[in-house]
Amino acid sequence: GGKPRAVLSLVNDPEDALLLAAARDGVPVLDITRWTSRLKATVLRLSGAAPVAPVLLSSAWMAGLVPRLVAMAARKVGRLERVEVAIRFALADQAGPDSLEYMDRLGLSFEVMEDGQERQVLPLTDGRRVTFSDGRHTRVFRLDTPEQATLPRVLGARTVTTRLGFDSGSATWTLVVLQRLGILRLLQHPRWTSLRRALLTGNNTGGEAAWVADVEGERGQARIEVVDSRGQAHLTAVGALLGTERLLGLDGAPPPPPGVWFPEHEPRPEETLATLRACGVEVRIDERPARKVA
Repeated sequence: GGKPRAVLSLVNDPEDALLLAAARDGVPVLDITRWTSRLKATVLRLSGAAPVAPVLLSSAWMAGLVPRLVAMAARKVGRLERVEVAIRFALADQAGPDSLEYMDRLGLSFEVMEDGQERQVLPLTDGRRVTFSDGRHTRVFRLDTPEQATLPRVLGARTVTTRLGFDSGSATWTLVVLQRLGILRLLQHPRWTSLRRALLTGNNTGGEAAWVADVEGERGQARIEVVDSRGQAHLTAVGALLGTERLLGLDGAPPPPPGVWFPEHEPRPEETLATLRACGVEVRIDERPARKVA
């Protein structure tokens, strides 16, 4: 009997049934699965529900690790002018059905913030060539991820862009060409769901997860580099662990009061770094000039 200490929502809850029930009953909630439009819908739904426990919406890339570490860098560089995130996705990595639901978003435009102005862009456009920490170059393209909505609104970032590329250049270009030909939009029909998802499915044997973020603020610049040799499932689990510790106040700071919170609300960055490294995740944060892009 008795209430659980917290609810971790690790699969999609499209109608927010679990989240609303927990919020109403005073049970803290961590959610790591909502894409941007669902995240915004959830905030609106909660606005009339007055949660009597904290709700941590942590579905940004890798269970909120991207905005969590960007918030850490912002303490050094000051008010955020520009955040450029680049993700290298290993096709061999293990990906569950919720990850593959991102495939369902690749034909749809989404909103970004550029120089403080909102505009609509298409996924798989506006490519950049990025050098990762192992020296490998990867061509990355726009992707709809929640930190592009939350970093401007929580931390006041004027421009936020997240891009993704596969460790196989041919796989990346296949999707880009399908986008340019308008085929991804045609594939949005439910009858093509299995084909859409097959385009993102590798052999699931496991691969390395890697991302970098170049952060520019009024006082300087920083580069964040994250590598997890155990892959994106492990890195997401570490992100969920950090979110759970924050929600329950197990990271050395008091638990957040009732209300809606995001990973950017990070009171103990040094604890975050210690936990990541204890879990075998490589993290570097270097203050340095912004990268050159081709």
